[in-house]
Amino acid sequence: MKIKKTIIIILLFVAFQAHAQVEPIKRDTLKEVVITSTRIDLPFKENSRTIDVISSEVIKNSAATNVADLLQQVAGVDIRRRGTAGSQADLYIRGGGFDQTLLLIDGIKMDDSQTGHHTLNAALPIEVIERIEIIKGPAARVFGQNAFTGAINIVTKKKLENIASINVEVGSFGQSNSSVTVGKEFKNSSIIAHVGTLISEGYRHNSDYENKNYLLKGIFNKKKQPIEVIATFFDKKFGANGFYASATATEQYEETESSLLGASTTFRTEKFKITPRVYWKRGQDEYVYIRDNPSVYRNLHISHKVGVETNASYTSALGITGFGVDVSRVFINSNNLGNRKRTMANFFLEHRFKLADGQIDITPGVAVTYFSDFKFQAFPGLDIGLKLADNLKAYGNLGVTYRIPTYTDLYYNDRSTIGNSNLKPEEAFAQEIGLKYNTERFTTSVAIFNRDADNLIDFIRPDTDPTSKYEATNIAKVNTKGFEFNTDYRFKLNEFNQSLSFGYNFLDDDILDQNKDLSRYSLNTLKHQFITRFASKLFKNVRQNIIYKYAERTIGTSYNVWDASIIIDVNKFSFTVTANNIFDADYIESGYVPMPPSNVLFGLRYGF
Repeated sequence: MKIKKTIIIILLFVAFQAHAQVEPIKRDTLKEVVITSTRIDLPFKENSRTIDVISSEVIKNSAATNVADLLQQVAGVDIRRRGTAGSQADLYIRGGGFDQTLLLIDGIKMDDSQTGHHTLNAALPIEVIERIEIIKGPAARVFGQNAFTGAINIVTKKKLENIASINVEVGSFGQSNSSVTVGKEFKNSSIIAHVGTLISEGYRHNSDYENKNYLLKGIFNKKKQPIEVIATFFDKKFGANGFYASATATEQYEETESSLLGASTTFRTEKFKITPRVYWKRGQDEYVYIRDNPSVYRNLHISHKVGVETNASYTSALGITGFGVDVSRVFINSNNLGNRKRTMANFFLEHRFKLADGQIDITPGVAVTYFSDFKFQAFPGLDIGLKLADNLKAYGNLGVTYRIPTYTDLYYNDRSTIGNSNLKPEEAFAQEIGLKYNTERFTTSVAIFNRDADNLIDFIRPDTDPTSKYEATNIAKVNTKGFEFNTDYRFKLNEFNQSLSFGYNFLDDDILDQNKDLSRYSLNTLKHQFITRFASKLFKNVRQNIIYKYAERTIGTSYNVWDASIIIDVNKFSFTVTANNIFDADYIESGYVPMPPSNVLFGLRYGF
């Protein structure tokens, strides 16, 4: 009933605004943004997939403190948090598991061989992000095995608006955030550096955290052959009350580290483009069951991934051909999982044909991957687009997707869990059809999708006995189907820019029928998800956001959450007030962890 009332109120508001003075907004629109996370670089308008972009404008006005909070505003993306400030958050797209969505940083694949629980540990501070590209649906033919249900590419800024900016925030639960971001343009190079900390006493027992993040990005030899280098390091320490074992495990504690070092360059001619890249990713995870007594139970996992890749595209009379090779080596040293290593080699090939004077585009492609422990696998796929009008496009895609088990799936053992070294890889065949419309004032998209998965992996108890252990198991078959709708309306009121967006996502699967009361992770599918965001400029120097989120999960729980923020600009200063969970909703996103009650954060930003 609450959601119905809310929708009615918003619709009435839109109807009222229709009678106000409405003018087109003179600004860059998403249709001109080039999506760089695909093998073939294409403007947003020309892509034949479901792609969402969180632009730099939205990021700037959001008053969010981390990427997890930003992604929660996108329908079809399910961020299940166990704490605040992104201390521990799992990433899901369209009902897939947290191991089934790939995160990329400037195109570098950040998959974690230990567990997908750490995917968002590598997410960058928002001060250095230019945009976030969200690719929904099967993306294995473009990225490889971890892009089972989608991929998210975080694109970093090449230069800053200000030479330097300082941000300080304080708020509920002893929150204290601070960061410094500096940028410098030289004659033949440029550098961006960032240092930040997020600290809190916690909103309940043993939920405190101290998160530190560092980033350095440089572009060198800009006049001849630009070389981009990025280095990141993230250090998180947090109380993990009820995070993993059970609601009674109140003294758990965890420390994680994530670092990346990568370098790339791009060679271009009129028809040919090639981008070689080298990178090294390191992850560390230390977990103790009793925070003040690590000797009771402690895990320490250290993983490395070293990779070399080359992506290329060639334009001819027949269209654009994209191809690439990616070779990487993974190592893990763990007191629980053992010492393991894996070699992966990927080859990608796709070609985009344009027919009927460019009204139709067809892009078949395939990825072939070799795993030293799971042999060869192939992921074919196909995208089709039909231009119905200048701003209206119909599209469809289908593809085979795949995920090999993590080392946690294969080998993890404790008092409640058993790994399974005989697990088979997950496989799926996914299909989607959609329609999207884009103008300066109005953007909307609708998509219907289906995924038939085989051998999905979950930790299952053999019976309802609470003392029995969860064992990693291949679930026979799971069908997931859904519907997604997004729209964004931009207008002017009293000469000031306004934006009103809606997103709805529906998911239906048959996991519940197979695993009722027995599954650890899969039964929490987000069945209904409704998100609306109103961003407006009230006065010349005052901006505000109101965000409403409704969620209903397959197990029957539902909740309504309201967030709001206001930003006041005075010369080079920006004062921010962010209120989360305004009406004090009582809800859980993951496991046994209740989310924070209503809270507020006050901030001051200064740029010069």
